[in-house]
Amino acid sequence: MLDVAAVAEILLADHPRRDLFCLLIALHDVGKIGKPFRDMLYNGSAQAWKHWEVTEAWLRAESTETLMLKQLGGTFHALRPLIAAIAGHHGRPPHAPDRDWTTMRAMAGAQAEEDALAFVRVCLDLWPAASLSGLRNREAKHLTWLLAGVTTVADWVGSNAEWFSPTSATLSLPDYLKMARWKAPKALAAAGLLPPAPKAEPLFNFALRPMQQAARDIALPPGPMLPIIEDETGAGKTEAALILLQRMLCADKGRGAYLALPTMATADAMFRRARGVVTGLFQSEPSLTLAHGRAGLSVEFRDVRNAAPSSDAPVCGDWLAESRRRALLADIGVGTIDQALLAVLPTRFATLRNWGLSRKVLIVDEAHEMGDPYLAHELATLLRLHAMQGGSAILLTATLPLDLRARLSRAFAEGAGRDFAEDHDPAYPSLSITGGAAIRDFPPPALTKGDVVVDRLPDAVAAVDLLAEATARGAACVWVRNAVDDAIAAVAALRERGIEADLLHARFTLADRKRIEARVMAQFGPEGTGRAGRVLVGTQVLESSLDLDFDVMVSDLAPIASLIQRAGRLWRHMDLRPASARPVPAPVLHIVAPDPARVEDERWLHAVLEGGAWVYPQADQWRTAQVLAEAGDLRAPGNLRALIEAVHGPDARAVPPALERAETEALGEGYARANRARQNTITIEDGYRDGGGASDDAEYPTRLGQETRTLLLLRREGNALRPWSDAPDRAEAEALSEVSASAARLAGLDLPDQNQPELTAFTADWPEWHKVSVTLCIVEEDGTICEGLAYDADLGLLLVRSRTG
Repeated sequence: MLDVAAVAEILLADHPRRDLFCLLIALHDVGKIGKPFRDMLYNGSAQAWKHWEVTEAWLRAESTETLMLKQLGGTFHALRPLIAAIAGHHGRPPHAPDRDWTTMRAMAGAQAEEDALAFVRVCLDLWPAASLSGLRNREAKHLTWLLAGVTTVADWVGSNAEWFSPTSATLSLPDYLKMARWKAPKALAAAGLLPPAPKAEPLFNFALRPMQQAARDIALPPGPMLPIIEDETGAGKTEAALILLQRMLCADKGRGAYLALPTMATADAMFRRARGVVTGLFQSEPSLTLAHGRAGLSVEFRDVRNAAPSSDAPVCGDWLAESRRRALLADIGVGTIDQALLAVLPTRFATLRNWGLSRKVLIVDEAHEMGDPYLAHELATLLRLHAMQGGSAILLTATLPLDLRARLSRAFAEGAGRDFAEDHDPAYPSLSITGGAAIRDFPPPALTKGDVVVDRLPDAVAAVDLLAEATARGAACVWVRNAVDDAIAAVAALRERGIEADLLHARFTLADRKRIEARVMAQFGPEGTGRAGRVLVGTQVLESSLDLDFDVMVSDLAPIASLIQRAGRLWRHMDLRPASARPVPAPVLHIVAPDPARVEDERWLHAVLEGGAWVYPQADQWRTAQVLAEAGDLRAPGNLRALIEAVHGPDARAVPPALERAETEALGEGYARANRARQNTITIEDGYRDGGGASDDAEYPTRLGQETRTLLLLRREGNALRPWSDAPDRAEAEALSEVSASAARLAGLDLPDQNQPELTAFTADWPEWHKVSVTLCIVEEDGTICEGLAYDADLGLLLVRSRTG
């Protein structure tokens, strides 16, 4: 217990309640004192209550509570929530009712009661400056979220026998604490939890763009801060955020950062970029982790894991890499927004994630992706809790509606304890700090593609004709479709015309997706070659995950925010491919869409887009088509804000009568999602004991959406089965061979019986949780899995109509 407290002293070095917290953390395992725990150790006897529940029982005993309040001052209203926080150090709050506490203490025995009280008395002497003075119940409950998290981290480090080896009981407790304090810094260094000092030297050696200059020059306010960077795609927002981050680290507004991205693909791409930059933030090498469910498959992350420590490269030790939860404790974490949002859901170890984030600047990229009512409430709750604990954040976006910007800003201001003044300044681009300075007067960029003309195509046939003409001129083309099945159909139609077409969507195995992404980057990336006369057909994965550049773009109709993102891949790298080098005279966004002036029924969109008509709300689709028909172009930055507000703002125009029912249903669904978010997220005011939880992550999803089912694809090799991927490591090959699809669409298919002998033999050494998480599917030589389902390495998972209709 003193080992753990010694670790906590360092982790809490700057906290105003440090001594109080460390005293309580020293008592976190006092519930192990007693007969039940000894019987468990010596005889394997089951415990009626876990030791951490007994900790709460000991510290809530009248004699103990009286002793503590006598020395600490304050009231039991402030003490009791804090006791529950340190007792809940195994990732869940104690929930045993107070009527059980007397029984717990009685079962421990009279000697244990005497010993527990004696240890409390010693700890009070070891931290004489600990005080509850001035602490009220409301503030104490707020503090429980941080206290529970730091207790868990300190317990994990202080319980490591390699760093705190067992010692004979010859030292007095004060002398033992001295020794523990000597060991603690070395243990934290070994764990990768001692952040290096920040460095103020310039991060980049290139000429800064206007938004990057603004990030360098804007005045930083005292205390927690929330800058919001709004600029078009490709304007250098990431570099601006890193410049701002460096200044915030030097101003002691965080000891590191977590870069939160919308998807695993965008997180992987950001990790590649961050790896070469983050060492410039610190005076010595920082720890760097990748936090998402497939991090172990990232070649770049494995390189960091395996790299020898040096003075000019980030590192990631075994302790940090052991779990996604610990990944948030690294100096620099890169991962999905989901890993951060779990900090405000009632799941196990949510407070650990919260503690990891509380020491960092939280950078949320593509913040406009959080506009869904469920996600928006989660992010607002996270920003509020983060600010409440002294944390700062940065939001990056190209298309954030003003209402969402105000909502997130208000949540942060409330958490920081500040008054909030609505900011509806529509200027774009914009760098604004909630409650602070703002820069909204930017010179035009030196290199620009100019205005993007918007052209409507009446159907998919017209899109194929246009792409055929463009490829004949040597243009590099892309067609972004809303649905996977439509993308597959588009590739087939293009190939029938003799056009070289590639396909990228989310229904590939990870192995094939990585292979295709590498080929796509080699062709259409900044330095791409062999791009002339080719077409890439893809889905939403093309909006933000890959740095691609096309001469000609076709897109299915989508809400304006998505179209702006997609258009960011059109004539992107003007420094590498100026207008004079392009095979077409100007950038044009061709949109496959029906005429917004002719809406005869609620299936207005379905006649033109098949599966893609179901992906987005009809009202957003119609408004987008209407405002683009009136505007005629995308002018960055000229009309982007106005277009976004016309579709997503509070004064968006009324839809035609034929679409009113669809809009009403969509609004109802939005209210339902927001209500579920309120039910699922923690209530900060309740404190950790009453507001926390112990659920698995899957029980409280970070996002709502169609339920998916994971298939593990296998192929035959002689008389044996092997994963679809040929990776040499078996576990990696299995992970790379997985593909997900809609559970509803798979439900009607006759998928393989998982009790077949050859399938049970394949999973013989799997744990039970793994067996139930995936469905094994054997891909025959012709690609067939079962009737209605097939797989092709270049087309992905094919859900086809059955032969009977």
